[in-house]
Amino acid sequence: MRAEMTNSGIDAYIIPLSDPHNSEYPATHWKGMEWISGFTGSAGTIMVTQGHAGLWTDSRYFIQGEQELEGTPITLHKMKVQAHPGYIDWCLSELPRGSTVGADGAMLSLSQKDKFIALLAKKDIKLKITDDFLNSVWEERPPIPVAEVFNHPISYNGEDRKSKISRVRAEMIDLEVDGHLITTLDDIAWLLNLRGRDVACNPVFVAYCLIDQEKTTLYINESKVPTALRVELAADGIHLSDYSSIASELAQVDYNLLVHRATLNVALHDAIGDEATIIYDKLISRHMKAIKNATEIGHLRNVHLKDGLALTQAFYWLEETLKERTVTEYEYAAKLAECRGEQDGYFGESFSAIVGYKGNGAIIHYRPEKEKSATISNEGILLVDSGGQYTDGTTDITRTITLSAAPHHQKMAYTRVLKGHIGLATAIFPEGTRGGQLDTLARKSLWDAGMNFGHGTGHGVGFFLNVHEPPQGFAPGLSGRAATIQKAGMFTSNEPGHYVADDYGIRIENLILTVKSEHEGFLEFETITYFPIDTQLLEFSLLTKKEVDWLNNYHRLVWEKLSPHLESPHKEWMKEKCKQV
Repeated sequence: MRAEMTNSGIDAYIIPLSDPHNSEYPATHWKGMEWISGFTGSAGTIMVTQGHAGLWTDSRYFIQGEQELEGTPITLHKMKVQAHPGYIDWCLSELPRGSTVGADGAMLSLSQKDKFIALLAKKDIKLKITDDFLNSVWEERPPIPVAEVFNHPISYNGEDRKSKISRVRAEMIDLEVDGHLITTLDDIAWLLNLRGRDVACNPVFVAYCLIDQEKTTLYINESKVPTALRVELAADGIHLSDYSSIASELAQVDYNLLVHRATLNVALHDAIGDEATIIYDKLISRHMKAIKNATEIGHLRNVHLKDGLALTQAFYWLEETLKERTVTEYEYAAKLAECRGEQDGYFGESFSAIVGYKGNGAIIHYRPEKEKSATISNEGILLVDSGGQYTDGTTDITRTITLSAAPHHQKMAYTRVLKGHIGLATAIFPEGTRGGQLDTLARKSLWDAGMNFGHGTGHGVGFFLNVHEPPQGFAPGLSGRAATIQKAGMFTSNEPGHYVADDYGIRIENLILTVKSEHEGFLEFETITYFPIDTQLLEFSLLTKKEVDWLNNYHRLVWEKLSPHLESPHKEWMKEKCKQV
């Protein structure tokens, strides 16, 4: 890598965890950060110079980063501000004036490029955009995936692709643009009612999409599209073109073209022809996709019932098995997937299950490995964060349970996390409220005790799509999630937590739907995750009567939803877990 940098006149090279589509979870072909470092977290950036190699990641991955980088020549740099590029600050402090920093244009968004240039200019450091720099050094690099694409029926998603495209075109007219380039995989999948298997856990496929008022062009490896589906797409006015031809076809564009700075990569932007007038504005489909329609909402309520039944099997199995033997974290993660796999419409995990026992629970995005996972026994705290992809929806739930009598400090922390969860779940707020304003409701009880958690309180969730779906969410600071206004029909997670390294992790997560309140001009949340919350970890002296009432009402709802579908002994187990307190 360093030899190639010398040949190219580059003093520092950026390797982000990304792909040409600005994906959170890229296909293995683009996991250069993981290949060069061994770090498997879902957020981070590698910076390589002739004398230093570093990984920059946020607080969710501090413990994981220390573990996975141990014994490597790569230094962990802990980012204090999640959205700020700390590696650029490092360049400014360590590189001499006039240096050159390189980055693959396909792996860098236009917004990132503009930000980096502005920051580096403070020390007269240049940003050099390169081609795919890793190709020359990454031996046996995995190919771009070619799994078949398939239809997602309207009976699930509630709106055909022609209607969605028409809505996009109508908004294009309002914005006075002739074409719209979409590069994000989940937006393309949503718009065209297609799904794929190119990325682990996210049912998307590698493609680009260009819409004008006359036609829609899907840039994709055509071998991925079955003949019958090609005919169907053609009938809906969707033209197929090879994935690799996107740059040459963009060079021929001669009209007003709408692009989104935060998701369009630099290489594609630079390929757009001189005859085009580029309009920098929003990604139209992203905001449409965030509002679930009545058909989707109906399915989401049902899919969470199915998910609750699967979790009942899994948690019952764990408790019974621990009476006879220990269970590894890895084994239990597999059991969760197995139980979900017995439900109709199951497609796979929505993310690799986080099963963190005792201190491993403090690793926020911990993933147990077969040879390294801890052994669970009947003591201590276990954090389980898992989810499923079903053709009728996506789930994501976290439960923290105690396997023995818990010490006072753990009960106090758990109860404050629950108070924050309830604070957000019961919020009634005026239309126009942003996620950052609501985030504080989930933190106040923790803040009162000088405690906090180093991640956002919630993220948008797709419909049989990405489990982390922009734009909305609950987060501190000035991130996109924090700035986005909550609207009726949005589907978001509610997951405050608290973590103590080498001791325990606590998180309680349900998914909530934004709905109209009975008060004119106000919104509220409906919780649609159905599974009991552990009451053995509660310090009841901290809870108000309203909070106890919420917990009892929630458990009454869980019992009403799940019990008709359960038989002995699962039904007796559920009755005990849902008993009033």
